[in-house]
Amino acid sequence: MKKDYIYVLISTFLFSSMEISLKLAGSQFNGVQLNFLRFLIGGLALVPLAVHNMKQRHVTFQKQDIGTFLLTGFVGVVVSMTFFQIAVEVDAASTVAVLFSSNPIFALIFGYIILHETLTRSNLIAVVVSVIGLLVIVNPAHLTNPLGISLALIAALTFGLFAIMQRQVGMKRGYDGLTMNTFSFIAGALELMVIMILSHIQGVANLFIKNPVMHDFSNIPFFQGITIHNIILLAYIFLGVTAAGYVLYSLAMEASDVSTASLVFFIKPALAPILALIILHESIKLNTIIGVVIIVIGSTIMFIGNRYSSKADTVPYQQETETQKKA
Repeated sequence: MKKDYIYVLISTFLFSSMEISLKLAGSQFNGVQLNFLRFLIGGLALVPLAVHNMKQRHVTFQKQDIGTFLLTGFVGVVVSMTFFQIAVEVDAASTVAVLFSSNPIFALIFGYIILHETLTRSNLIAVVVSVIGLLVIVNPAHLTNPLGISLALIAALTFGLFAIMQRQVGMKRGYDGLTMNTFSFIAGALELMVIMILSHIQGVANLFIKNPVMHDFSNIPFFQGITIHNIILLAYIFLGVTAAGYVLYSLAMEASDVSTASLVFFIKPALAPILALIILHESIKLNTIIGVVIIVIGSTIMFIGNRYSSKADTVPYQQETETQKKA
């Protein structure tokens, strides 16, 4: 098997198990605390690879990059991942996994708005089909958990924005995706640390403690709850899902192309509910199954369209190269 598909398969499993592992850990830890530890340790673990990539690209860290990473870290970690973590805690892991997998759709839309990227016909069809799939899963006429669904969709939307912000900065400064993720993760974790410190101020704690949704923002612990019994689970989340998952995803893009690497988010909506059924014994509702099938169809349309476009773009270059060889 080609190494790029091995990278895709492993990272797909890691990302598909993300909501499940966070659900298991969420019962033992404060959600914000878990986010802080996850992205601080995961981000620090990625630093050697990020520095290596920067040297290869001859890119140096500039002072103005600090503000950039603080902004991307705020959107990606503080906002998106906090909503995501709370969604996992209040709703089924399988539902959150499927809804969060829609973030590439939002990234397409933000790419069109912010970067003025072209939306191809296949991408537009994929957006429409995927939105239909999301509506089937959400089932607006019979909302069973509007809070969890809203949080998961906000997390997906802001993560799509986070991806486009990173792409924009990467194009300007020459950073690759892994480097952008590394410093955004660390910056976001440091911002969460500030929030955690503020949460211990009595007035701030009292403001949130009575609200069941915002309870996690009151007296947030830093390292409380870490024991020998849950250290393996935490290591899997911090170093497996967060660090290794993004490394393998980046390697997949380097070894192949964006279309092949994006298979991760196309397979996840189907795989995550199955893992949740096996590990957490979560039932899979009929509307979820139908919605997943529709989203997978939309993702397949996008994948085939992007793959066709990529091949079409290489044809003129290949023809030019052959002409030069003959000359």
